[in-house]
Amino acid sequence: MFAGLLSKSVGHSTDFSRLAQASVEFRDVIKKYSDHVVLNNINLTISAGEVVTILGPSGSGKSTLIRLINQLEELSGGDIYIDGKPTRNIKGQALRQLRSRVGFVFQQFNLYTHLTALQNISLALVKVHGWSATAAAERGLALLRQVGLEEKAHQYPDSLSGGQQQRVAIARALAPSPQIILFDEPTSALDPEMIGEVLQVMKQLAHSGITMIVVTHEMQFAREIADRVVFIDGGQILETAAPADFFQRPAHPRARQFLQKVLDPLHQEHGE
Repeated sequence: MFAGLLSKSVGHSTDFSRLAQASVEFRDVIKKYSDHVVLNNINLTISAGEVVTILGPSGSGKSTLIRLINQLEELSGGDIYIDGKPTRNIKGQALRQLRSRVGFVFQQFNLYTHLTALQNISLALVKVHGWSATAAAERGLALLRQVGLEEKAHQYPDSLSGGQQQRVAIARALAPSPQIILFDEPTSALDPEMIGEVLQVMKQLAHSGITMIVVTHEMQFAREIADRVVFIDGGQILETAAPADFFQRPAHPRARQFLQKVLDPLHQEHGE
């Protein structure tokens, strides 16, 4: 569904604007606020095109982990490599290029309320990436079509449901053809009946060639769509595993405890 809308150019250089599929590597990453350590010695490699879900209890450092990738948070130690290139000290144009190649979907949508759905998508293409207004509008309409919202192009966020706003936010993140897209609890602010439509878009995006890193509490999505599950607690990675292994036979005691708490209510609800 999305494959035709993602950049297929190939190139390897220090210019982040030329990346094709991109890998992400955390090397001895530390994040702390004053004396409070949020992430401690994180080492993790995510392959190009891989779909990885980050699971763990609230406050475990999941969101901080992905916010470090495009420097929405600043590293306290270690480094993060995108396609083998260190990112810690990049600034200016190089940082802008990196952020254009790393899309981010927030919990709270973060749409501009005074702009239409289409304008929310096309604005950065014109202002940041130098697209013509016509080309940006065409791109925006194509993406709205892909997320099932073409008819909402000229509506403002306040007239859209939460699920529709989040789908617009996904389209906006995809607009500059990123090689990596980060999702920070993309369904946590939605009413239950809206969650499915957002997850459906994410499922269609998965395995289109883009690297996806998803912080989520949606266990079914992690089980069905992810290539790999990363479990974090207390600012440390306690387990990485294929979804079948993680959900059926988690190795770490804390992971077993976590799954028992989050899955048992679901089983009881469905009479399992």
